[in-house]
Amino acid sequence: MPLNPVDDALIAKLRAALPAPAFRNVSAGYLEEPRGRWAGQAGVLVAPQTVEEVSALLQLAAEARVPVVPYGGGTGLVGGQIASDGPAPILLSLERMSRIRAVYPQENILIAEAGAILADVHAAADEADRLYPLTIAAKGSARVGGLLATNAGGVNVLRYGNARDLCLGLEAVLPDGQVWHGLRRLRKDNMGYDLRNLLIGSEGTLGVITAAALMLHPKPASEGTAMMSVTGPEAALNLLAMARDHLGEGISAFELMHRMGLDFLSEALPDVKQPFEDKPEWMVLIDVGLAKGLDPATALEGLFSQAFEAGLVQDGIIAQSEAQRAELWAVRETIPEANRRIGSVSSHDISVPLSAIPEFITKANASLAHLGPFRINCFGHVGDGNLHYNVFPPKGGSRNTYTDLRDAIKRTVHDEVHALGGSVSAEHGVGRLKVEDLERYGDPVKLAAMRALKQALDPGGIMNPGAVLRR
Repeated sequence: MPLNPVDDALIAKLRAALPAPAFRNVSAGYLEEPRGRWAGQAGVLVAPQTVEEVSALLQLAAEARVPVVPYGGGTGLVGGQIASDGPAPILLSLERMSRIRAVYPQENILIAEAGAILADVHAAADEADRLYPLTIAAKGSARVGGLLATNAGGVNVLRYGNARDLCLGLEAVLPDGQVWHGLRRLRKDNMGYDLRNLLIGSEGTLGVITAAALMLHPKPASEGTAMMSVTGPEAALNLLAMARDHLGEGISAFELMHRMGLDFLSEALPDVKQPFEDKPEWMVLIDVGLAKGLDPATALEGLFSQAFEAGLVQDGIIAQSEAQRAELWAVRETIPEANRRIGSVSSHDISVPLSAIPEFITKANASLAHLGPFRINCFGHVGDGNLHYNVFPPKGGSRNTYTDLRDAIKRTVHDEVHALGGSVSAEHGVGRLKVEDLERYGDPVKLAAMRALKQALDPGGIMNPGAVLRR
């Protein structure tokens, strides 16, 4: 049966079931997404404040067969929070469910509602002298529910894992309005199927996450950062292996950057301080957090000396203060903004096995050269195999000139990724952008199981229709 749009009768029922402050005006910000590829729609915007209110909303939506699109911080890059077509949905914002419910320092656990902003979670953990290590550029606006719904990654995955690895339990509302009280603080719990890990990464298609038990970590006693120029991606991987031997689990982040990223900063954000007088072709940013009694600067100096003798690195900068650490990280963290200002033709969030990274870069660059004179900015979390491989017009050109090549570029890049056993969606999710990619590259048995799970939990198909799986 087809879904229905929001109508006056449903709005009247929602207003009877929910308090007046739950209803918001549908301003333009709720219908936009960062890359500007879709314009959304909403029949009504509702921002519940309790899990009971979310339950009442979903029960009414299920009865009326009206779609529901969960909305977190609106920072998603694959259109999962935007319904651009189909019946006008209920836009369910979690912004009023933003409390930090509890912190258990001895257990290294924090209970946050789905609308809590990531930066506020960081602050609450810091108050308890703990660390919540998941961090992304949009930490000032991204919300816990969206981070879990997309299984977000970020720069610290190498050491601490993705959002999935940092969550012990969930409270969630299923599509028929039933509340799952899974907000447990247990590290060992083998009571049947793992519904937690099913909902994490499901992008709002199987239910609505309303709260989570997040794992905290002790703060490192001391931290350090270095940027080193390397002879190429293969040298970067050898340096990573050497760093692991040298520093063990003390490596928090290991980021690969190409010269093109520095060129884009010079072109679009000239006030960002550049680390090297002569820009290297490739470089890595290494961040470490060590236990008491260990000096990060000394450890990084030892790593550099060993790597220099092995011919892996050519130059390096080791931060001697927090201000210098911030300057080095500013280079990495502002590259995405420089990309945005330059304007990519096609951007790709991909992962391949670590040893395949050099081969992927070589093959993808060569294949794209046959399509046009593109500039390629390849950077990312090489420690976990996740690259942001973005394709831009030649200097002085406009991306609009190459719009008709976008699909061919994406197909070329994704074919190379798939051939090497990689994933065309590393940390941003599938959303609406990569539904066809999931069908093209996904394992057919897995896809069949996903459709069966969707049918079992959401037989009416009301939850975020069009995201992840085709309607």
